Amino acid sequence: MSGILDSFSLEGKVAVITGASSGLGVSFATGLAEAGADIAICARRVEKLEETKAKVEAIGRRCVAVEADVTNPEDCARFVAEAVEKLGHVDVLINNAGLATAVPATREDPEEFRKVVDANLNGSFFMAQAFARNISENGGSIVNIGSVLGSTTAFLPQAAYGASKAAIIGLTRDLAQQWTARKKIRVNALAPGFFVSEMTDQYPDGYLDNMMIRVPAGRGGQHEELVAAAIFLASDASSYITGVLLPVDGGMLTT
Repeated sequence: MSGILDSFSLEGKVAVITGASSGLGVSFATGLAEAGADIAICARRVEKLEETKAKVEAIGRRCVAVEADVTNPEDCARFVAEAVEKLGHVDVLINNAGLATAVPATREDPEEFRKVVDANLNGSFFMAQAFARNISENGGSIVNIGSVLGSTTAFLPQAAYGASKAAIIGLTRDLAQQWTARKKIRVNALAPGFFVSEMTDQYPDGYLDNMMIRVPAGRGGQHEELVAAAIFLASDASSYITGVLLPVDGGMLTT
């Protein structure tokens, strides 16, 4: 009989990961590959995607890399269809692709605001829609990547980003109540705190150090800590969990 640790394995599953050309997207791709999954990845930067693909294949897993823009529903459908064609099926979606800005609200350009919401919210929905249309009768798991900034602020002017990540919470809950019973798709979200990424590279000097006063753990997160939480939500270990927001933030939302 299988032990409890076996339920964390992604062996035999195919994980679809967006925004996998850099940062956390690369970590999700390699981490889920280490957990046993074959991987399908997409992003707009093709040359970076190939680097991620090579890392996944070095782990010994199959990988399909597709140039796609998640804000385009046709790209999302094409990406998932290619994953099914080349890898046989899809079981897990990590909705990681996104954008961030930090612009005072009175000066934020309307197109810039729309661009952030389009990537973070609309892109997550379009990908979830394409994934759900291709899921097998065995069902699957969607993990939306939200943010603690969907539930609090971090003293930067980030109306577009914060609004889009707050909307991810509502999207996660609604898709969970629509699809968990009908399509056997569990839908959950992670709310990362401070993790080094392309977004944090844009922060002012000293900002992250100053923000640690709000983090009981006293430090930023390591990519592996977020990936481990994603593997939990993607795997059968969380088979009775759906519609939740799981903060991975060192306790920031408690302060």
